[in-house]
Amino acid sequence: MIEYENENERLKDTSRCAGVRADLKMCLLKSDCCKVHKRTPRECLRITDGSVPEECQALRVSFFECKRSLLDGRRRFRGPKGY
Repeated sequence: MIEYENENERLKDTSRCAGVRADLKMCLLKSDCCKVHKRTPRECLRITDGSVPEECQALRVSFFECKRSLLDGRRRFRGPKGY
């Protein structure tokens, strides 16, 4: 979950998958892949050396499912995943 400093603070991005995307970004930025190895979050997603925690991998799958549900016509009535 996204942690805000102020109670009324919100994301600028209001798209449907913005929350999952922000969680994934923060998870990657806190991982050893970005901190120790000085890689970008995008590079960390492509590397499978184990420096990215399982939590970030799970968020990546959730983000993918959310984006896919936006394109799937059958999911229009069910809503996107990730909520």
